[in-house]
Amino acid sequence: MIIAIDGFSSTGKSTVAKRLAQALEFIYVDTGAMYRMVALVAIRQGWVQDGYLDEAALVNHLPNISLDFQRGLQGENLAVLNGEVVEADIRTMEVNRIVSRVSSIPAVRRQLVAQQQRMGQGQSLVMDGRDIGTVVFPHAELKIFMTADSDIRAARRLEELRAKGDKTVTLAEVKSNLLQRDAQDQGRLDSPLLQADDARILDNSDISPDEVFQVAFEWAQEARP
Repeated sequence: MIIAIDGFSSTGKSTVAKRLAQALEFIYVDTGAMYRMVALVAIRQGWVQDGYLDEAALVNHLPNISLDFQRGLQGENLAVLNGEVVEADIRTMEVNRIVSRVSSIPAVRRQLVAQQQRMGQGQSLVMDGRDIGTVVFPHAELKIFMTADSDIRAARRLEELRAKGDKTVTLAEVKSNLLQRDAQDQGRLDSPLLQADDARILDNSDISPDEVFQVAFEWAQEARP
């Protein structure tokens, strides 16, 4: 069984996806982290300068990029780039500013989508991202599209950044970045952020994470073969 969770940034997709996977004993795949790892490579290689991204250099380097996940000591999902745990490194504002650009590159999307589809062969999983229910797994048994008010999303992201030690970024900067990413994700020609026709909408602007999980879990039970 495949559960596809799509939606805007900072709507809690990863949180509910992780809880669902644990409750259902499914595999969890964080596709957003995969694009963030590729974005981190571009930054580290110096291919991001003053808002310019050297797409050709990044595409040529794709065969040298190995993406994986592992469980932490507390059972948390950790992103692994070429053997290095980079979970904290991919959650910065620097990566936030470039990840939508990176994910809009057709060659990057093709490589990562193919890898994501291979992950779903012969096993049940929960996968969250932007195009899971429309491109990666259009025949998923359950598709959830998550959304929330932009001010609430910005406040959530700011709290997350503060918890990770970033004390300089402002709420206005975070909201501007979120809205910019929304526009880029929805406007790209290759696999834009869209709500699948058969997706169930989950607006979590005014409900708690526990309530969000409960709704998603009930939907999963209904859809489970």
